[in-house]
Amino acid sequence: MKRTHDRRRDAHVALGLAAVAGFVDAVGFLALGGFFVSFMTGNTTRAAVELTAGHVGAASVGLVVIVSFVGGVVTGSLVGDLAGRRRKTVVLLLVAVLLAAAGVVHLGGGATLVSALIVAAAMGAENAVFERDGGISLTYMTGTLVTMARTIAARIQGRSSESWVRPLLMWAALAGGAILGAAAFAIVGLGAPVVALIAVLVAAVVVFSMGE
Repeated sequence: MKRTHDRRRDAHVALGLAAVAGFVDAVGFLALGGFFVSFMTGNTTRAAVELTAGHVGAASVGLVVIVSFVGGVVTGSLVGDLAGRRRKTVVLLLVAVLLAAAGVVHLGGGATLVSALIVAAAMGAENAVFERDGGISLTYMTGTLVTMARTIAARIQGRSSESWVRPLLMWAALAGGAILGAAAFAIVGLGAPVVALIAVLVAAVVVFSMGE
């Protein structure tokens, strides 16, 4: 059974990673002109709208980002399974490597889309960090808000004493990260994800200290 302070640290790491997702999603959204690197529902809708309007090129951008994200999830899950008890540390290091690779591509003059695809893979992989801990959502908040709303309804009816604050904090972390990401992009452009890279490395150190 996980100790209370370990669960608390997990919650703090999850909040930090949600903020990272919001940060890089805002950067990706601005860099790609309206496509996301972690919010695939939005990309699906946008790609469908573009395709209907006959904008095949724009629709293709959304589709390749989705494919890259899904590939990141698959890779993160497989790497995490191979890592055993050090799953969280290894997956976070994978995310860090991908973010660093995206930065190298950008600094080397590579296409914005290529860099964004690598970041999308990183955000996909990030979802494997808590795969064995109830599958905590890190990069999308619709389900989190639904959970919060259902918990509030259950508490009103006296059917649950579960707190609705945690899902609210996860949403707030992603929103706050997005605000910071948009501000950072305005200052340093596609160099902004270096902040996310540092945050992911800090998270890796924290989970490593927890033996995970």
